[in-house]
Amino acid sequence: MNDRYDVVIAGAGPAGAQCARDLAARGYDVVVLETESEDEFPRQSNKSTAGTFPSMMASFGIPDDVVMQYTDSVVLESPTNHYVQDQPGAVLEFADFKRYLVEDGREKGAEYRFDSRVTAPIMDGGEIAGVTYNGDEEVYGEIVVDATGPAAPLAKKLDVVELERENHAIGIEYEFEGIDIDRPGFADLRDAMMLRLDHEIAPGGYSWIFHTGEDTAKVGLCYIQNNHHERYAKDSYTVDDYLEHWLDTDPRFRDAERIEGKQHRGSAHLQKPGQMHTDRFMAIGDTVPTVDPLWGEGINKCMQSGRVAAVAADSCLKHADAEPTAENLVVYETLWHRDVAPNMNKRLLMTNLLYLAPNERYDKFMEDLHRLDTETLAKANKGNPLAIAQLLEPGDAPLLARLAKQQLGLDFNLL
Repeated sequence: MNDRYDVVIAGAGPAGAQCARDLAARGYDVVVLETESEDEFPRQSNKSTAGTFPSMMASFGIPDDVVMQYTDSVVLESPTNHYVQDQPGAVLEFADFKRYLVEDGREKGAEYRFDSRVTAPIMDGGEIAGVTYNGDEEVYGEIVVDATGPAAPLAKKLDVVELERENHAIGIEYEFEGIDIDRPGFADLRDAMMLRLDHEIAPGGYSWIFHTGEDTAKVGLCYIQNNHHERYAKDSYTVDDYLEHWLDTDPRFRDAERIEGKQHRGSAHLQKPGQMHTDRFMAIGDTVPTVDPLWGEGINKCMQSGRVAAVAADSCLKHADAEPTAENLVVYETLWHRDVAPNMNKRLLMTNLLYLAPNERYDKFMEDLHRLDTETLAKANKGNPLAIAQLLEPGDAPLLARLAKQQLGLDFNLL
């Protein structure tokens, strides 16, 4: 096998695979090292609910045959209320989606090596020159990309990222059949992606039902293991216990049965990114991390991060005299903050405020959403302060004071 490439990518998730697709399409020699075996891929990394939107499908040329169900609306639920927003979406079969990215990358010229666990960077003169994998095997590249997610074996050893335990989110999901998808007294979830805010089910987080056709759906929950969760959590309850509690108490699941082999577990870090690159190296996707902290959307963000990393690599590699130094690769971080997550700080603040609120405020929040027009809500979702202010009430003063106190203690720069 060749041991020298233009770009070496660790990890074949959406970020790494998209970076490889883009670079291979530009004619660069690219190799992707993936821990899992090819015949089972992505059994161990099939961790995403895979709800996304047509804009992502169109931007990255994703075919319809990886879609389980196209949806027409997004639903927000509180313990006793709900809000429906017309919004086209798509629920992907995540495993098929990941396999498609690999196949398409190969067709464009990228090389994939499965059963290849990356362990450490190879250093030369203080710069990364390649990686070791599977113990003593080596491969070299002009640029190395870490797309391994929270494991981050390269980024951590290069001191590029620091993932914080207090911002670690965990989640669990099953696929079910026999769900009462249009239960009286609840929102109609046919052709819908639903997120529920309810501390009884997901303290300091949210749960979901994503319709996948007929009486089937993806059902799960996640929460961040921080003080928001501790404030509302039940003693000794695990993430599995909360999901079982929801299944036992929600009448929509009375006749539901789990679909064999359709269980997913995952984790991600929801935090402000720090450094994302150095000489000859970039960290992308959930290694950074990249997931939207407010609603948990990750696929589009990871794909975008892979794309802007490819742009940065191309900007150096296409010029013989442009070494991929940290200075020349800074375009990656510039594009990341401009195009991938332009409002990260504001969204982190919005996330903290949302999960501080009690269940009673969630019920009132649904009324507030009905009260405001779609343009104002869109602005609020993008972090517009005036639009967000219209969602607040005098009674929210204690929440805002608690948020301010928390942020002063954790990260003054977010204010």
